[in-house]
Amino acid sequence: MPVWSLTALELPLRFTWKISRNASTAKTNLLVQVRDEAGGPTGYGEAAPNVRYGETPAGLQEEFAALLQAGLNRVNSEAALHEFLAGQPVAHALRFALESAVVHWEAARAGQPVWQWLGAPEPAAAVPTAFTLPIMEPGAVVGFLQEQDMARFALLKIKVNQEMGYELLREVTRALPGRPLIIDGNEAWTDPDALLQFVEQAAALPGLRVRLLEQPLPAAEAEAYRYLHSRTPWPLFADESVTDGADFADIARQFHGVNMKLMKAGGYRNGLRILRETQAHGLQTMLGCMVETSLGIWSALQLSGLAGICDLDGLLILRDEPFGLVQEQAGQLHAQAELPATL
Repeated sequence: MPVWSLTALELPLRFTWKISRNASTAKTNLLVQVRDEAGGPTGYGEAAPNVRYGETPAGLQEEFAALLQAGLNRVNSEAALHEFLAGQPVAHALRFALESAVVHWEAARAGQPVWQWLGAPEPAAAVPTAFTLPIMEPGAVVGFLQEQDMARFALLKIKVNQEMGYELLREVTRALPGRPLIIDGNEAWTDPDALLQFVEQAAALPGLRVRLLEQPLPAAEAEAYRYLHSRTPWPLFADESVTDGADFADIARQFHGVNMKLMKAGGYRNGLRILRETQAHGLQTMLGCMVETSLGIWSALQLSGLAGICDLDGLLILRDEPFGLVQEQAGQLHAQAELPATL
């Protein structure tokens, strides 16, 4: 008989995590566990609730309690979980935690690496990741770059808003000229022409090298993205525009790439489908994350063989990362080959 449980993880951050729509100094994630009451390995999964999608720790805890009442403790396989969840309203982040826990459990019982169990390509031993500079006063940028030793990362992500986006980019390019940048607007702009004015102004900065521009307008502005598609000099990537599904033919008319996050996709299997749909429509693939422990990042790394770009720095934002499943050296992530029997 399987036993399922949920535990809250209180996670203070190393610095204020500010994006265009909110700021935080701590996160509460959730740890899902499944094991057989007779013994054997335990499967673990992480949920990182995101307010952008109406998710809160308390809400996910209520959903989990309802799932237990509905019979979750009778679910003992991935196939049974998918059948069980088909009739249950579950937040994407919790759905991923449940599916990843049972996948990790079944793979361990089968003696297989998780990536192999999923049918994904084998991940590289060392995976380069971007590292993110949150929104801050421009005068604090140089000190932050130095304190966090951001020069060790080959690719940087810069969170921007309309008010300070240009100044933040100016300070980064002065300190690290020529460093490839992901510019992430988190839906901060509403007017595509105002965005193009920002792009034109920023493009003139000496030393600026932009790898991509991520989700600068709200996801609902599909027509504006179609307008921008051929007008921006930088590749446009979808983030909030692709959650657990999308019309990929239309996404290809709006964007040049897609940032897939497992917490949005709601599971490994759907994440794999999104990555493969992205590739099939000629779009570039990116693998992203929320603020997560090394368990969530370890999970994402199982699919990193399908990603052209990895932005998996969520564990590096935590003050006291609890599990140590992934180590970062010189901007590259090194994951343990297997999850331990207990965390």
